[in-house]
Amino acid sequence: MEKPNFNNPEFLDKKYPDLAGSKPVERASFQARRDGESPHTRAERVDAYLDRLEKVFNAKNEAGEDRGFELLKQMVLDEYVTKPEEIPESYWKLQENIMRERGQLGDYQNASEEQKAEMKRQNSEGVLSDQKSSLEQWLDYFHSTDSNYIPRELKYWIFRNVIKLQEFDKEKKEFTKRSKGTVKQFPDINYEALGYVVDAVIKKYEGKPLEWEHDIQPAERQVFEQHLTKEDFSKLYAWANELMNPIPEHLLPVKEGKWRKFDQDTDPHELVKTIRGKGTGWCTAGEQTAKTQLSAGDFYVFYSLDDEKKPTIPRIAIRMESGKIAEVRGVAYKQNLDPHMGKVLEDKLNEFPDKDQYLKKERDMQRLTDIEKKTKTGEKLSKTELEFIYEINSTIEGFGYQKDPRIEEIRSKRNVKEDLPILFACEPSQIATNQNEVDENTVAYIGKWNVDIYNQIKQYPNIKHIYESFPDKKIFMMTLETDPAVNSPETAEAKLKGKSIYLSDWGKDILYKTEFSKKKENYELVRFTVGELGFPNGATTDEIYAKAETLELDLCPAEVGPQLRLSYEGKEWMLIAMKQITDRDGYPCVFDLYGDGAGLPLDGRNAEPDFRWRSDFKFVFLSRK
Repeated sequence: MEKPNFNNPEFLDKKYPDLAGSKPVERASFQARRDGESPHTRAERVDAYLDRLEKVFNAKNEAGEDRGFELLKQMVLDEYVTKPEEIPESYWKLQENIMRERGQLGDYQNASEEQKAEMKRQNSEGVLSDQKSSLEQWLDYFHSTDSNYIPRELKYWIFRNVIKLQEFDKEKKEFTKRSKGTVKQFPDINYEALGYVVDAVIKKYEGKPLEWEHDIQPAERQVFEQHLTKEDFSKLYAWANELMNPIPEHLLPVKEGKWRKFDQDTDPHELVKTIRGKGTGWCTAGEQTAKTQLSAGDFYVFYSLDDEKKPTIPRIAIRMESGKIAEVRGVAYKQNLDPHMGKVLEDKLNEFPDKDQYLKKERDMQRLTDIEKKTKTGEKLSKTELEFIYEINSTIEGFGYQKDPRIEEIRSKRNVKEDLPILFACEPSQIATNQNEVDENTVAYIGKWNVDIYNQIKQYPNIKHIYESFPDKKIFMMTLETDPAVNSPETAEAKLKGKSIYLSDWGKDILYKTEFSKKKENYELVRFTVGELGFPNGATTDEIYAKAETLELDLCPAEVGPQLRLSYEGKEWMLIAMKQITDRDGYPCVFDLYGDGAGLPLDGRNAEPDFRWRSDFKFVFLSRK
């Protein structure tokens, strides 16, 4: 997407006079000089610092992971998220008052000091986890392409304000300042309100007039302009949060309406004026975002009927990019689809060739809504519903930026030990948690994983469920049934393209040297890290392959790479242990699979015999019969 142009080099220097002389800026300037640049002025030094931050945000490690961003994010979280020991005593006094009102104070007073300490630990762990997530959402959003419409100077300005504020106070209609030791969350992201503020600041510096919704009164406009003059983010953002009206509750069930298409490269103002001020939470309500998104593709919006039976209430957005659906957004929490719009979206998606992945999301969200209702009323969940909420057979996918919080909310209210026998159709005694408990009666294993445990487990075909920890770390073991129609490099490439799987140049090089079976094959696959193979300090390719031979693990036929990518939707990064194939440059390569924002790529990775792999790298092997 097109990057915004915000030509105001003095913006941050004027706002933060201490920034140009700070240690991070000094380090960035020093690095810039080493790279042949010459940042002399204060603004140039700050710009060098922003360059450095941008590079860290976008840096990837050898595994293709956002290692630079993850390290930076952890540093920020460590700095600004409250630590348990910082929580003031006044907070615990308040908790005692709450327990009194709920009739629980007696239990607390009769508890031992150790028990009280544990209760405090559990309490602080929960509230601080929420606080951490509330700050993470800003970092993740600024790292995503969805925030490309915000100039980096404004991102810095916004974030420096966010870390000083706590969640929106609806009574006071403001974001109050944070105090040391607070357990309050950071401000939530209202994408529409944020886009409104960013648009206003950009227009101010461009000398353009602000545009107002018809229902915003002169007095409210004057207040906003006063805040804009002072560039007071907390007040601007609070104003926008308060004025971005949500959909009236009595109109939510209305399914009648009209779809409207906004063609690529058309005037963004036409799109913006139909959704701004309607409480969608979509960042598209900002003109800068709308312009960027329309430059990439068409945009569809469904408007349900208002009280006057006119289609004016935006409910669903479908954004296209390069002729394909890039994202679907609803108006529920975190931009998920609201439960009334499922059929409307499904009917529309029938017009698009890549509809299936989006239909799954719609079905998942409807099913999650049904389970949430059952949980609230105390109804018993069926085995199938438990398999769904624990994501046994597939991940739950939604239309929001983040994983639907209801999944964890529902899980947190369940007793996992009671659910496991139902899920696995067995007795509690048939679930092993260590190697000594594994026997002919075992149905499930949840515990440490290595080749020794694998060799023991594979002697008992009745063990169908294997985890390091449940439900987040399922062991990768699968029977890969190949598609006999994928019998040549050409048919493989066509299938990959048909499923919108990105094939890199290196992946294509070795794909076209891959031999394919002419019939259906069943490959028993298993995955281990280099450390789990017995190399805690890493090992070379030759060492890994030699050790696998002694452990009775075979190399995979090369066709496992594309065949697995076509049938497996997991996003974890893994290499195919196979006889290397040389790429166009003569390097011996193997297939690697991973997931990113663009989908599920099939790539090629240099695997020279003496190349050394870290202990956490994952290899897929063929289980020896």
